[in-house]
Amino acid sequence: MDHYYDPKDLARFADMGKESPELWQKFNEWYGAVFKEGALTEREKALIALAVAHAVQCPYCIDAYTTTSLEKGSTPEQMTEAVHVAAAIRGGASLVHGVQMRNRIDKVSM
Repeated sequence: MDHYYDPKDLARFADMGKESPELWQKFNEWYGAVFKEGALTEREKALIALAVAHAVQCPYCIDAYTTTSLEKGSTPEQMTEAVHVAAAIRGGASLVHGVQMRNRIDKVSM
C-alpha cells in the first residue's frame, strides 16, 4: 500500500476501544444518541454528516455517510448539494480569514 487511507480500516474503527473500553462505550452511546431522530430526521443528520465529512476531509466518514445517506433515502442530487454547501462554507472561511491578513497589512504598513 502506498497511501495512508485504506477503506478496509473503517471496519477497524471499534479497535479504538480496546485499551479504553469505558470511553469507547461512552462515545458510542453519545454518537448513537446524536444520530437518532429528533428535531432533525435521520436522513437530514446523515446529509449534515456527509457535508461535514467533506469539510473535514475524512475519507472514512465520506464512505460511511455516502452509504448512510443513500440508505436513509437521500438522492445523489441532495448529497451533491450538501457537498457544495460544505465547499462554500470552507471557501468563505478561507476568504474571511483574509481580513486577518488585511489587519496585519494595515498594522505593518503604518
